[in-house]
Amino acid sequence: MNVLVTGGAGYIGGHVVDALLRTGRGVVVLDDLSTGRADRVPGVPLVRTDLAAPASVGVLLDAMDRWDVTAVVHLAARKKVAESLARPDWYHEQNVGGTAHVLAAVTTAGVRHVVFSSSAAVYGCPDVALVDEDCPTHPISPYGATKLACEALLAQAVAVGVGSFALRYFNVAGACSPLLRDDEEANLVTTVLGRLARGQAPQVNGTDYPTPDGTCVRDLVDVRDVADAHVAALRALEAAPAPAAEVVNIGTGHGVSVREVVDRLCALAGQHPHVEELPRRAGDPAAVVAAVDRARDRLGWTASYGLDDVLTSAFAAARDEQVSRAR
Repeated sequence: MNVLVTGGAGYIGGHVVDALLRTGRGVVVLDDLSTGRADRVPGVPLVRTDLAAPASVGVLLDAMDRWDVTAVVHLAARKKVAESLARPDWYHEQNVGGTAHVLAAVTTAGVRHVVFSSSAAVYGCPDVALVDEDCPTHPISPYGATKLACEALLAQAVAVGVGSFALRYFNVAGACSPLLRDDEEANLVTTVLGRLARGQAPQVNGTDYPTPDGTCVRDLVDVRDVADAHVAALRALEAAPAPAAEVVNIGTGHGVSVREVVDRLCALAGQHPHVEELPRRAGDPAAVVAAVDRARDRLGWTASYGLDDVLTSAFAAARDEQVSRAR
């Protein structure tokens, strides 16, 4: 079985490709390399194209035919909440348009299994201790809205025989190696590590949330666990008696505050700087923690790595990368 992974040269994509290869599956990567890197997927066929362009349907079909693709893992997307607030129409074009093109190729080629990279951003600001998949979806950012729209496209594709899992990631962090580390400062862990490496004070956005220490509470899930969830989803699709479109949370079921993450990363770095306290950012809910029963029941998957694993692996990968660059 050969799997086409869109966005496979990205941070999460690189880990997913690695996990798939370890199962013995063949992998083809499609990526525009705007944020991905070819060196993350050495020895794997890499097709470069922009999924938002209509011509990408033909590129996808050629790749599916050439490498006898039988399943797609669709990760390629724009994912910055602040950027989506500034450019909502572009985010719709990129994320929803790109997914529509993937599904057009999938249905034409007769591919029957799709695993989609969704997000807990579809829930918006849920007022519950644990967010399960039946919670109302009220995204508060264009980014979250695009993910929800893509899930709707997957639901429609069931009518033409396409089964899917939309994996609603919570906050992904960590790394299995310096090569696959997240080198974009677009989330809490990488931003704090980047600032510490430059001798700058870490920043906390919002200290007046209705949480125990006033900072946002998040569910940090290790990228290695996230990668394994994709493999589990593919296996579940292959074993399914009929196509269906399902949504599944991918998290740990445990929350951690922004302040706690910052403090632990500072301790790992052996630094104790003053932390800059900034106003809240638009689009940040107070607390979002996953209910994970469905992932266990439907995928046979639960997170294996804890918070210390996530932060230690991210810190070690960033440190080793800095040492390598200094040589």
